[in-house]
Amino acid sequence: MKQLALGLLATLMAGTAFAATTVKSCDRDVTFDAPPSAAISNDVNLTEMMLVLGLSEFMVGYTGISGWKTLDEDMREGVAELPELSAKYPTKEVLIGADADFFFAGWNYGMKVGGGVTPETLAPFGIKVYELTESCIHIGEKAKVSMDDMYNDLINLGKIFGVEEQADTLVAGYRAELDNYKSTLKTADKPLKVFVYDSGEDRPFTAGRYAMPTALIEAAGGVNVLDDFEKSWAKVDWETVVEKDPEFVVIVNYGTVTAEQKRDFMKQNPALAEIDAVKNDRFVTLEYVEATPGPRNIKAVKKLAEAFWGE
Repeated sequence: MKQLALGLLATLMAGTAFAATTVKSCDRDVTFDAPPSAAISNDVNLTEMMLVLGLSEFMVGYTGISGWKTLDEDMREGVAELPELSAKYPTKEVLIGADADFFFAGWNYGMKVGGGVTPETLAPFGIKVYELTESCIHIGEKAKVSMDDMYNDLINLGKIFGVEEQADTLVAGYRAELDNYKSTLKTADKPLKVFVYDSGEDRPFTAGRYAMPTALIEAAGGVNVLDDFEKSWAKVDWETVVEKDPEFVVIVNYGTVTAEQKRDFMKQNPALAEIDAVKNDRFVTLEYVEATPGPRNIKAVKKLAEAFWGE
């Protein structure tokens, strides 16, 4: 109740300066007459976007973090006063029960196509949804992923909550930081060939053309070997990975199977022994919150570049 009261107070204070705003959310236009006062975010990266903009006072909770074991020390303090309403994907009843008026989620980031929680199923209960830009490929056509996907979400959140100036300043800072870093980065004549290993042993779950690691890898001077894979996060065959012969493997760390276990699996699998990255033990780990769209993406680019080029 205290959190809700603070949110209502913040809304009233912002209301005098807030004009109705409309943002593009995937293929929808969503209009806000006032900032949401009872917002819920799903997943660790989306929640961090809310926190980095100082929006915790507008929130009544978050969902989808502890069930995937993605919460780290950097996040604990930020969400300490907010309840986790669902360990994994929330049900419609969870969101309604929290008296939510806003849900920041994405397709396969808290919502599933045809599932019980969608913009359409929540609308009758006064819950507006803003969809993660990266995830829009699941419901329609979309340009190849880029860093602009993450910037776009921060700018739109700024508009929705009446902190547009703060969001613009934050994004401008991210752009400048990345541009400055890339201007001094020494890479090879040809981009380094990189494979993203998220999970799975029979068939690897990986990042395709529309998943954030593709943009991170490119910013670090590499190329995702599955850049031609017309998917976001999806499964492929190991034969495809062997054929692509990546020079580096990026492991996404989360859940019960550790990054070290994933690396050991690749190194001990005879079928993968001739992959350049495996033969030369070239692996780098990104935490889940670094590999998905969010405030840690700039740090992730630098981590990749340091591994790729020794910078």
